[in-house]
Amino acid sequence: MPWYKRTYDWLERRIQIEGPVKEAALHYVPKSTASWWYVFGSASLTLLILQVVTGILLALVYVPSAGHSWQSLEILNHQLPLGWFLHAMHGWGSNFMVAVVLIHMAQVFLFGAYKFPRELTWILGVFMLLMTLGMAFTGQVLRFDQDAYWGLGIGASIMGRIPFVGGQLVHLMLGGPMINGATLTRFFALHVFVIPGMLLAFTGLHVWMVLKLGVNEWPMPGRIVRRETYIKEYNELAHSDGIPFVPGAVWKDLVFSAAILFAVAFCAAVFGPFGPKGVPDPTIIQTVPKPDFFFLWIYTVLSFLPPEMETPFILIAPMIGVAVLIALPFVAGVGEKSWWRRPVAVFSVMFLAICWAVFTQLGTYTPWSPKMNAWSGDAVPVKYLQHRTPLERQGANVFQEKQCRNCHSVGGLGGQRGPALDDVATRLTEDQMIRQVLLGGGNMPAYGGALSPSETTALVHFLDTLHPNYQPAAGDASRYVAAHGTLPESTTMERGVGQTKAPR
Repeated sequence: MPWYKRTYDWLERRIQIEGPVKEAALHYVPKSTASWWYVFGSASLTLLILQVVTGILLALVYVPSAGHSWQSLEILNHQLPLGWFLHAMHGWGSNFMVAVVLIHMAQVFLFGAYKFPRELTWILGVFMLLMTLGMAFTGQVLRFDQDAYWGLGIGASIMGRIPFVGGQLVHLMLGGPMINGATLTRFFALHVFVIPGMLLAFTGLHVWMVLKLGVNEWPMPGRIVRRETYIKEYNELAHSDGIPFVPGAVWKDLVFSAAILFAVAFCAAVFGPFGPKGVPDPTIIQTVPKPDFFFLWIYTVLSFLPPEMETPFILIAPMIGVAVLIALPFVAGVGEKSWWRRPVAVFSVMFLAICWAVFTQLGTYTPWSPKMNAWSGDAVPVKYLQHRTPLERQGANVFQEKQCRNCHSVGGLGGQRGPALDDVATRLTEDQMIRQVLLGGGNMPAYGGALSPSETTALVHFLDTLHPNYQPAAGDASRYVAAHGTLPESTTMERGVGQTKAPR
């Protein structure tokens, strides 16, 4: 007996895996499923394996620290032999994986493959889609360039709007109140260990259920799914008009997966890796940060939404979308599968695809909400500098140099992403201004790492002068009580801010 046969027999006697593998490979599937429409699931698995392999190789070079991550990617792209190609394969593999998973989900929906008895298979697929998007987002953050920094700032602001627990979630995500070295460490752990581990476990369970429940048959018009009879009818169809998965159906999966890998390699060789772009610097916002293509539609929608609609859309729309996808097999788990007799399903897919394509296209050239040319070198209006102390004028200089006017207007000039600051001193106390500048919040990133203590002090003193003459400046009522033992009669509450106003 040859040595390799003896080795195989020795291993098989202890592992006993030949039986399950043969059962999986030779199980019968309906002949109609040996179609090019059924290759997207296996292609998704192939791309996942590609991401795992290239990700492991990248992790040998990448340094997840704020001071070295950007440089490690530059070394990978420009100094290591074929490092750029490995980086590009991982980046383009991510794009292809998101696209193929979305196509697979649409195909499963149109073919009615979420119906009985495959409800849990569909739900697992929904969570796998969310984890795929999570891998894509965390991967973009690990580039830690200008796009990654601002994208992470926007992501943190979205999470910070969650009622009651938003602040705690932001601290958990960033490793503190601002973007720093701990942030990259956490995203590295998410991107390399947590999300891929969960995705691989869900993928294994997903494949197991496909093997046990069978590949969804071709949706013929008039073939109704009934819980009482479907399993029996499917088994009869698989045995009367079925073929072994290997080799009858698997060859198309292999050909399509090979074509996808070739397309990824072609894009990697021709277009190269994604970034990194400029070194992240929160004080430089003369940039047009854009997310990767699968998030561009969100970027576009948020650019066009009025400010008061952003938070409801961000918090409610995703929850509704996920809830609809999860509830789908329970609401429409039986009945017709064929798309020819499900016009609402076809219209829904077409409508969502057109909206996604239009918003994505707009996102490629739609300007970001801050007016990037708002700070043109014009001086702060003279009326805001008259009768000011040297420290307050120094704060005005910091306000100008740090380009705060790209997002905030003063005297009617400047950006409109953030609120106008002409009356900021009537809305925020000095302590609240310091906290907002250092830690950020809402759409504003944290500037604690970009300002020295003296610059922060001067800037806040200047902002503290921005209140109309007829309105008192906001003050901390607790300090007034500590000094005088009671609140003044003129105390009021600022609606929408909740800050007690007291004389200083």
